[in-house]
Amino acid sequence: MTRNMARTAITLGTGLAAMVALAALAYAGAPGHAQNAKSTEIRLTFDAVHPGALPAGWKVEATNRRGNLAAWKVVADPTAPSSPNVLRAAPRSDNFGGTYNLCWRKDVRFLDGEIEVKLRANTGHEDQGGGPIWRVQDRNNYYVARYNPLERNFRVYIVKDGARRMLDSAPRIKIATGQWLTIRIVHKGDHIEGWLDGKQLLDVHDGTFTKPGGVGLWTKADAATSFDDFTVRPAGE
Repeated sequence: MTRNMARTAITLGTGLAAMVALAALAYAGAPGHAQNAKSTEIRLTFDAVHPGALPAGWKVEATNRRGNLAAWKVVADPTAPSSPNVLRAAPRSDNFGGTYNLCWRKDVRFLDGEIEVKLRANTGHEDQGGGPIWRVQDRNNYYVARYNPLERNFRVYIVKDGARRMLDSAPRIKIATGQWLTIRIVHKGDHIEGWLDGKQLLDVHDGTFTKPGGVGLWTKADAATSFDDFTVRPAGE
C-alpha cells in the first residue's frame, strides 16, 4: 500500500467506501508502518448519501430500549460544518431517560487513537446533545462522551451490561442549544482524554474494555441532535 494511504478521506454511502475504510484501518496497524499510521485519518461524512437514507454500514440500536428506535437519517443542512449533509437523530415521542440511542458501525474497528465529531444539539426536553461512542462491543457495552447544554456539562461514561457509570465530568460549560461544537477523544491503553472545542476538560483512566470495538454516535431519551465530520485516527503500532 502506498504512502498516499497515510491520510484517507472517506465519504460513506457505498460498499466500496466501507472496504476502503477497513483497508485504511488495517494499514494503520500494519507492523513497520508506525510513522505513516500515526497520520492515518478515516473521515466518515454523509455528503454522498441521499437525504432521508441511513448511510450504508451504519445500524440503529438502543441501550435499555423502550418504545420505537430513534429515527436516524441523513438530512440536508446548509449550516453544516462540511455541507451539504449531516446525520440527524430525530426527537423521540417516548422521552424515557434511561434509553440511549445508538447509530454505529461495527466494521470500523478502534482501540487506541483519536475520535472526533462535530455536533449540534437541536431540541429535547428530557435530554439534549450527545457525542461519540467507541470500543463498542455491542449495544450494551461501550465508552461514550457527550455534551448536554441543558445540564451545561461535558462527561465521559462507560456503559457496561446496559448500566451507565460516569468516569469524569466538566461542569459549568455554556455552549447553547443550536450551536455547533467539536468533541475529540484521545484513548490510549486505559487513558482517556476529552476535548471540547479545542480545550482538554476530561482526563481519566479506565481498563474495562481492552479489545477493539466499533465506533458511532449517541443521544439520550428525546434529544434531537445533528452530527457531521466524524473522524477516526487510529494510533500506530
